[in-house]
Amino acid sequence: MNSGDTGLWSSGFNPPDNLEFLEAGRLWWLAMLGVLLVAYVVMQFVRRRAAVRFTQVKLLDKIAPERPGWRRHVPALFLLSGLALAVLAYAEPAAVTEVPSERATVMLAIDTSLSMQAEDVSPSRIDGAKEAASAFLEEVPPEINIGLVSFNGIANVRVPPTQNRAAVRSAVQSLDLGEATAIGEAIFASLSALEDFIIEFDGDAPPARIVLMSDGETTVGRPDAAAVDAARAAGISVSTIAFGTDQGVIEIPDDPVPIPVPVNERALAEIADGTGGEFFEAATTDELTAIYTDIGSAVATEEARVLVGSWFSGRAMLLIAIAAALSLFFSNRLP
Repeated sequence: MNSGDTGLWSSGFNPPDNLEFLEAGRLWWLAMLGVLLVAYVVMQFVRRRAAVRFTQVKLLDKIAPERPGWRRHVPALFLLSGLALAVLAYAEPAAVTEVPSERATVMLAIDTSLSMQAEDVSPSRIDGAKEAASAFLEEVPPEINIGLVSFNGIANVRVPPTQNRAAVRSAVQSLDLGEATAIGEAIFASLSALEDFIIEFDGDAPPARIVLMSDGETTVGRPDAAAVDAARAAGISVSTIAFGTDQGVIEIPDDPVPIPVPVNERALAEIADGTGGEFFEAATTDELTAIYTDIGSAVATEEARVLVGSWFSGRAMLLIAIAAALSLFFSNRLP
């Protein structure tokens, strides 16, 4: 259980969602407040009857012509409401929420095949990929471990999982291109890096996932199907991003005819579907950045109970202070 309390006004004026009380037995104090409320109502009737019985009404009107009337009950209402909220705070309320997992790990796998030099995406596919990956590093909570794999004809683990964002950012900016595309090898390399990192933890394995961005399809190395089976066996999902357009072309030295490099969305979608990940399509750098940002804001979280007693205690203090102020205003005394 996460024992950190939320900010005093972090939930606005609405109570937190998914509320539970860790010390529910203390809620019996609310019954005492109910007794106080009944006693207050009874005392008002007793006081009224006594005043009528033993006071000369005409004389009372001359001595105190302006009586608070119903207003004298308002401070009591605020006081009881504040005490009720104080009781709820005493019962240790907690809300179930999503928080970043300090053990979570994300492996970024980025395609560096020659097709990534295509300029159908401004300024180019590879430059757009670098820009979007850098935005991803800014978006992901600092507690998350990030690793980097680049792949063309071979797959290389550029940076093993780490919280050192500068190291990953530097590796992203230094990516260079090579021949062929080995998506299957990229997934195997990512799984191997994750396995080495997870071994360091005792008990349950930390949550992990692979985010693979490519503009093509596997041309060398182990097939995608083998990588999908390996990821499924490891319990790690692979989210894929198809980056580029069907109009993409590259130029080869000494070859006057541009070579088309369309994106194979189907192959990438099958990888995501087979591993329980998500599939995305991006035709511009802005779209790719938005996808990375969405992944970064949602990735690697876990449910935790967060104490929210300050929400109740803060409002309890406010209501009690209002009760005191009104009582002083109406009757020149504290309730």
